[in-house]
Amino acid sequence: MRAIGALMCVVLFVGLSGCSTSKFRTYNGPEVTKVVVNKADRKMHLLHHDRVLNSYDVDLGFAPEGHKQFEGDGKTPEGEYLIDRRNPNSEFHLSIGISYPNSADVTRARMAGLSPGGDIFIHGESKRGFAAKRDWTWGCIAVTNREMEDIYAMVKNGTPILVNP
Repeated sequence: MRAIGALMCVVLFVGLSGCSTSKFRTYNGPEVTKVVVNKADRKMHLLHHDRVLNSYDVDLGFAPEGHKQFEGDGKTPEGEYLIDRRNPNSEFHLSIGISYPNSADVTRARMAGLSPGGDIFIHGESKRGFAAKRDWTWGCIAVTNREMEDIYAMVKNGTPILVNP
């Protein structure tokens, strides 16, 4: 009887271990040619040319109105950038980097005697529970972890991103 119980436990363990899912997904659909974020609507759209492939609700920096001016202002940048890097080990599940600051951002901040900041990403949820409120990031664009898995698979480095007010 003990042998049957032990065997059942092993079968259950093996079966459940096969159910674990990876955060790395594959995508075989149309190429994402542009990412568009509309801050006022709290929406992000992944486009293949003029066709919307997917749309997501987003959270922004804790001071979402206006363009990022300097490090620590809590604003999400506005303008045209590129997706320029990936972080599979992000503190926020997965993340893809936005090429902020550009030369105009650097010049603007330096003229004010400040750092423009950096490390702006599209990322998943915080492991520290910050996402319990709206617009909780330091200037990044946040989605759910499950959504970030899809975005990470769909959006490649070099993809243009337009962040509208």
